Amino acid sequence: MYRKVIFPVDLTHVDHLSKALQTALDLANHYKAEICFVGVTGTTPSALAHNPKEYEAKLRAFADEQGTAHGLKSSASARISPDPTIDTDKTLLAAIEDLGGDLVVMQTHAPTALDYVWAGHGDTIAARANVSVFLVR
Repeated sequence: MYRKVIFPVDLTHVDHLSKALQTALDLANHYKAEICFVGVTGTTPSALAHNPKEYEAKLRAFADEQGTAHGLKSSASARISPDPTIDTDKTLLAAIEDLGGDLVVMQTHAPTALDYVWAGHGDTIAARANVSVFLVR
């Protein structure tokens, strides 16, 4: 049913993604699908990586680790944005389309009043993606 599961990941918050990550891994395993980890980073140094190449290497290592640990075909796609704070949703939507994903699994949070002003990434991806999106709380 699904061939490629897209899992948007923020490597600085991997410890908060365990439920969504396990869901994505389980679905990929069940459907014998590839799992592709997509991360968005900026061009400037951050606490995680000094430059986009270092970020890409860390994302690839994470994808390889998950694929090996769970017996899945895995891949990584680092997307570079001049301003990830503003461009993350647009960048993720383009990645989903470019990579040919047919299911997106991503972490979300319980809605708050602030979400009525600024929608979360999950809300935007679910509303605009042309594929199924599974939001995990």
